[in-house]
Amino acid sequence: MHSKKKVLAAALAAVAALTLSACGSGGDSADTSVAEVSTETDSKPATVLDQPFTKPDLVLTDTHGKKYDLREQTKGKPVLIYFGYTNCPDVCPLTMSNIAIAKRALPAADQEKLQVVFVTTDPERDTPASLGSWLKAQDPDFTGLTGDFPTIQAGARQIGIGIDAPKKEKDGTIVSMHGAQVIAFSPKTDKGYVLYSEDTTAEDYTKDLPKLIEGETP
Repeated sequence: MHSKKKVLAAALAAVAALTLSACGSGGDSADTSVAEVSTETDSKPATVLDQPFTKPDLVLTDTHGKKYDLREQTKGKPVLIYFGYTNCPDVCPLTMSNIAIAKRALPAADQEKLQVVFVTTDPERDTPASLGSWLKAQDPDFTGLTGDFPTIQAGARQIGIGIDAPKKEKDGTIVSMHGAQVIAFSPKTDKGYVLYSEDTTAEDYTKDLPKLIEGETP
């Protein structure tokens, strides 16, 4: 049997924040109401939370320009939530692509059940139209949300993900620093109970999605 160890979700997020990419991961660390997680020593991609996160209380704007209440509109559904931005050169598009590939491997009925929500960390540039165009290339059924930055940042903190306001670098590029974790929410409890790092592959998601859709532990 593999031994288990308990760590704080905030500490886990901080470790992930140290692995910076061109996209920018890290920023403001997790919210003060941290959750314990169990990790296996064999480095499984999924980290199961001992104390699941409550779904963020977020009301933003979707890619059609309509109000989107995250809790209300994803209630009772299997959900993957990720915070990122469309101008990210690597981590964000790769993460969305990996999830899209895994989703396409599911039976049609399960594809309809799964909700994938991408919340921008760069709302000034990620308008509903531009966000919608970017996500359509990944999967037309992915939900994209934008709004004012303080609201988005507060929502991210509720699930232990830190983000900083976008800033311009010396070369003129604008970088959005953000935690690169994907959090899975159970259709049974509406709680965020599994966390995935930016290193999770399409194969990892393909293996785990059938269980996540049923609210089971991968």
